[in-house]
Amino acid sequence: MTLSVTTAMVDLSTGRHELTTVPPEVVHAYLGGRGLNMAYLYRALSDHPEPRKLDPLGPENPLIVGAGLITGTQAPNAARFNVSARSPESGILGDSNCGGFFGAAMRKAGFDRLVIRGRAEQPSYLLLEEGTLSLLPADDLWGTDIHAAQEMLKARHGPGTVAAVIGPAGENQVRMAGIFTGKKNAAGRGGMGAVMGSKNLKAIVARGGPPIAIAQKDALRAIRLRQQEYLKNSRVIQVLGTAGTPMLYEVSNRLGAIRTRNSQENHFADSLNAEEIEKFSDKMLACTSCVVHCRHRNTLGGEGPEYSTVGLLGANLGIAATEQVIALNNLVNTLGLDSSSTGTIIGWAMELYQRGLITDELTGGPLLWGDFERVTGLIEDIAHRRGFGAILAESTQAVRFFPLEARDYLIAVKGLPQSDPHDVRYFKGFALGIAVASRGADHLRNRPTLEVFNLPDEVRARIYGRANDPDPTSYKDKGLIVAWSDDIYALSDCLGICRFVTHGFNSPHLLGYSHFQELVHAATGLEQDVDDLREVGRRVIDTERLINASFGLARSDDTLPKRYFNDPMPDRKTKGHRIEPEQFQHMLDEYYAERGWDAEGRVPAARQEEITRLVSSLP
Repeated sequence: MTLSVTTAMVDLSTGRHELTTVPPEVVHAYLGGRGLNMAYLYRALSDHPEPRKLDPLGPENPLIVGAGLITGTQAPNAARFNVSARSPESGILGDSNCGGFFGAAMRKAGFDRLVIRGRAEQPSYLLLEEGTLSLLPADDLWGTDIHAAQEMLKARHGPGTVAAVIGPAGENQVRMAGIFTGKKNAAGRGGMGAVMGSKNLKAIVARGGPPIAIAQKDALRAIRLRQQEYLKNSRVIQVLGTAGTPMLYEVSNRLGAIRTRNSQENHFADSLNAEEIEKFSDKMLACTSCVVHCRHRNTLGGEGPEYSTVGLLGANLGIAATEQVIALNNLVNTLGLDSSSTGTIIGWAMELYQRGLITDELTGGPLLWGDFERVTGLIEDIAHRRGFGAILAESTQAVRFFPLEARDYLIAVKGLPQSDPHDVRYFKGFALGIAVASRGADHLRNRPTLEVFNLPDEVRARIYGRANDPDPTSYKDKGLIVAWSDDIYALSDCLGICRFVTHGFNSPHLLGYSHFQELVHAATGLEQDVDDLREVGRRVIDTERLINASFGLARSDDTLPKRYFNDPMPDRKTKGHRIEPEQFQHMLDEYYAERGWDAEGRVPAARQEEITRLVSSLP
């Protein structure tokens, strides 16, 4: 079988599109998913005369939707796709990863990737069906929430229809709007829904098509069954399948590492423990070919909440009632908002109000911790850009409406609110990870979760390639483990494989490079050894660094919120911990050295030349 990776170049302004094939050398270098998305985005920026002036909400900003190389092949947990653009939230690299069933449906419809430019004259949606692409009117869909839009599209196009849609937040170009498929699967980070809304694009719909071509069907089936059994024996997988990600709340809360009231405190109520969430769950759900089943179907009519949402719409806002947090989870999903950014930005505003830096004159009324009704109203107002909600809809860019001192209380990096509720002042590798993550303060880019486990010295040395300090509160060797995590997580995103089954994320006993190698070979026929796959991950990280450099980012942007440096953690086991600025700079030096960058975090000229040569062959 000859591997062919198809990209549709779509111009919404003219309604035209062109089908292209990715050159084999570029497929070998980036594989798919996040990797090829980065190649296309870097190519687009290289062609732009002034990337820093590219309007994230303008027609020139490309919206790139790309499935993983083996998404939909029935490889374990290979369901994912990436959405990429210049972020309207942070102004830098925007990239978000999503599960569910859309990635597989898009590939079955005949498309591995869409590069969408321009702006439709009227509300529209794209229909992908058996290798054809159509731009259709969406006037009747405009204004609907994410559930209604998907139901209308299924009724219109019949069984087997899977859609990725925006809600009112995306239509109103809220800078933290996501793209959703199903009830909660979201490409949530960085405002990709706002980019979609700016293009007058309500949905991308995939329907029909034959099964995805497999190079060695029998071999892939045998590998899949063996790897599934291996994963099912993992204790982490077993717990995720019953309790979901909320299991992480109790562990972090007991330690004293939950962002509470905008990180002024570090622990909160036990009412948000997983056992309390489970009382509102009637089923555990899964994505395409998933062996984990980590997602709750809740009894309030939605799905979730995840650990991040429990923390950021619960503890971070001082809301302790389980049912209220689940209701807020369902609301942000319905309106099409990223829960992490929404919870962080509202919490930031609450502290500004608490400190008297903003008043009723601006907010339209009190902003008090634990006020569920006010938070509910604010979320609605953010999605529809009403009143004070219109200011918060600007996410981190709302700083221009506030006093200068407000920046000191914003929990964000590179303009992106921190994605998870974990207070990283205790775990130094976690802190370095959110500081250097390519899309901003995000735990899914490189979180070195294994540092929280008391692994034997020889196990850690085998994983990371050399001996390393086992103490998660020390600053030593954190550059090593964060860089290692960068690479393997980037690779799993290129393949379309979920983080929960990726080696190093929650366990040392999940799928690693050798597992990925056999999956890639059986599914696609590509001959790549483990070193080749490692190099793919490294190349993706280097490409992302070059993308951010084109937007003007430098070493000084690899930093942390001011509170993490200045304020010691107040209570429990983590009490007294903060990030020492000088030690942080040493970690940064070590990280850059591990990445092969110079002391200012710049990619070497030879590497830049290689990447530029590769992407120049793209259309």
